[in-house]
Amino acid sequence: MLSMRIARFSRDGVEDYGLVTDEKVAPASVLLPKDGLPDDIDELIANERAMQLLKQCDPDDRGEQAVSLNRVRILHPIARPTKIICLGLNYKDHAREAGKELPKNPVIFMKGRNTLTGPYDPIIYPSITRELDYEGELVVVMGKKGKRIGREEAMDFIAGYMIGNDVSARDIQAGDGQWTRGKTLDTFAPTGPWLTTVDEIDDVSDLSIDTHVNGERRQHGTTGDMVFGVAEALELLSRDITFEAGDLIMTGTPGGVGLYMKPTPKYLRPGDSVRVEISGLGQIENKVVSSR
Repeated sequence: MLSMRIARFSRDGVEDYGLVTDEKVAPASVLLPKDGLPDDIDELIANERAMQLLKQCDPDDRGEQAVSLNRVRILHPIARPTKIICLGLNYKDHAREAGKELPKNPVIFMKGRNTLTGPYDPIIYPSITRELDYEGELVVVMGKKGKRIGREEAMDFIAGYMIGNDVSARDIQAGDGQWTRGKTLDTFAPTGPWLTTVDEIDDVSDLSIDTHVNGERRQHGTTGDMVFGVAEALELLSRDITFEAGDLIMTGTPGGVGLYMKPTPKYLRPGDSVRVEISGLGQIENKVVSSR
């Protein structure tokens, strides 16, 4: 049985999903019988039987039926999460650079589904901000419904992981006095490049995260620097929040965001390219473009 990287993609205007291997993707529609095949990844990860059948696909079939990734458009993997919950100040070095004490409980906010965009699609620079910032993050994808999830069973409820960028309009965030609008404008959550299933990552507490802007490394950290690790965060969040399959948790960002660069902040500008890499998960890269 193989672990999986599952991509959502479009080819010739038709949306599909499949397994990624060696810079190719094998559509699930040719790997599994049409009868009972989930329509998309959102349905797939909630269907334990379909997930197992996909894992058991012959490696030779994966290769023979695959098409090159450069012949398809990779989309953000999860299309319809019921919620996107985000953790603030969840890395010790980020809290230090912000001059904040480490939180005793998770600092949470939410992003809307309108923020989701593909791993290589543009980030729109809104006309209402002059302080656009990046935050490279590990994203947890829930695999089934749950509430009051203990940390020892947390991995049983997680389908896998993705890379994310919690794009932020700092002036809107500060001016509003709370974070919602400054964090939830269109295209403010690039994710992908695919869903990497939980069994493919040996230790989620030991992943490196790097963010580059125009080739310059701005962020470098590890998930071991989290204040609340993945399992602990899920335990705390699920005490009074029911999670559904496909829900996303953006787990916070390491130090090095543009807001706190010295001697002056380094915000994003139209034309900039932002690349976020996480070991074992790949990378996403998005160009900043002006709104029209």
